[in-house]
Amino acid sequence: MATPAHEPAPAAEEFTPDPRRWQVLAVVLAVGFMALLDVTIVNVALPTMREGLDASTGSVQWVVSGYALAFGLTLVSGGRLGDAHGRRRLMLVGLAGFIVSSALVGFAPSIELAVVARLAQGASAGLLTPQSSGLIQQLFRGPERGRAFGLFGLTVAIASAAGPVIGGVIIALAGPENGWRWLFLVNVPLGLVALVAIARLVPAHPAEEQQGDTRLDGVGAVLLGAAVLAVLFPVVQAENGARLPLLLLLLAPVLGWAFVRWEHRVLARGHAPLLDVALLRSLPGYGIGMAIGSLYFCGFTGIFLVVSVHLQDDLGLSALETGLLLTPFALGAAVTSPVAGRLVSTVGRPLTVIALVVMMTGTALTAWLAADRSGPGLVWVLVPCLLLAGLGSGAVVSPNFTLTLAEVPPRMGGAAGAALQTGQRIGASLGAALLVTVYQLAGLRSALLVAVGVIGLALVAAVVSWRAAPRAATTPSGA
Repeated sequence: MATPAHEPAPAAEEFTPDPRRWQVLAVVLAVGFMALLDVTIVNVALPTMREGLDASTGSVQWVVSGYALAFGLTLVSGGRLGDAHGRRRLMLVGLAGFIVSSALVGFAPSIELAVVARLAQGASAGLLTPQSSGLIQQLFRGPERGRAFGLFGLTVAIASAAGPVIGGVIIALAGPENGWRWLFLVNVPLGLVALVAIARLVPAHPAEEQQGDTRLDGVGAVLLGAAVLAVLFPVVQAENGARLPLLLLLLAPVLGWAFVRWEHRVLARGHAPLLDVALLRSLPGYGIGMAIGSLYFCGFTGIFLVVSVHLQDDLGLSALETGLLLTPFALGAAVTSPVAGRLVSTVGRPLTVIALVVMMTGTALTAWLAADRSGPGLVWVLVPCLLLAGLGSGAVVSPNFTLTLAEVPPRMGGAAGAALQTGQRIGASLGAALLVTVYQLAGLRSALLVAVGVIGLALVAAVVSWRAAPRAATTPSGA
């Protein structure tokens, strides 16, 4: 009979650190960086891709949106499969698929094949990414886990912010005609090296993962996938100008309710659920952490998109110039992510509150000072504002992962972490659509102020979490 996920893991007291855990983490973060980078790296390549494949704007947009859609659909199932069958196996399968699909996009002779390959690439990334948080849960305990999640948060922040920079550099070096193809082909040699490293370093199948029912809850996977699709597909279509699919949003709460009911039924029968929804009730910090992460990504992700569009379309900057102007955000996040990872074990949720305030301040200053500037004056204003926002952002993602997953048993770390990331992906998609719409209607300043407002909702949730529980309850345990 499957043990409920919210009960303490039996082997928690006998934990012995893996001597190669930091080497494993380095490999895991490198692979995760590749998967997350491909969410944003193609944004600067859409014009050249459209010309190279003789495609419409709407069809090329699916190269971006299709990846995000397939990514979000497979995250929780990928996390559960990693929990049940071993994270190394899922990483090898996911990375192999990612390599092959990257090559197919790079050599695609038509937009149709490019979109299909990007869907496959996104699904492969959905198998890969949950293994990162699952392995951190599995290999690290106490303050070390906070430091590991700090490096994970650094990876997320840099991958999100560095995509336009790296994409602009590759296109500049390879030329506009075929430069976009190298954005995907570069994944092939890097992925092959990572495959070897995974096979040699990542633990094969820890004993605690072999216990219980290892079957995938197929019905739960379909219901959850349908609920996620009912949210993401209308958003993707809205970005392409279609409004009728927005009616699908009405199905999302119905499908979500059906998923929760089914998961309770699976547990009652003694089988292993796709995701133990009792975590939301028995571990309040998990539910509020999911809300913080989803709201933060909703406000945070679209900022790069609207600023990038403004710099290129309104001010006429190149892809490389745009990427370089966005670099200070990544630098700020690179400074604070590892520091926040070390502090979260002692500071707890107040660290998230402070970081969100700093992030909102940097974004608000960008809206106030940089939205109507151009030329050298823009550089002197935009760079420090984005640096300040990056300093705040770097201390949001990793502490929230640490605190949200603090009491989740390691054997459910993959599925629980994947659910957290699914919320972030949904938030990112909704936020991108929202900010682009506001930008088109009212300009950059209004879009950035909307982002500040959404991040403010994440701040409210963080304050509620801080005040609702004593510090001891929000400090990561050795679970």
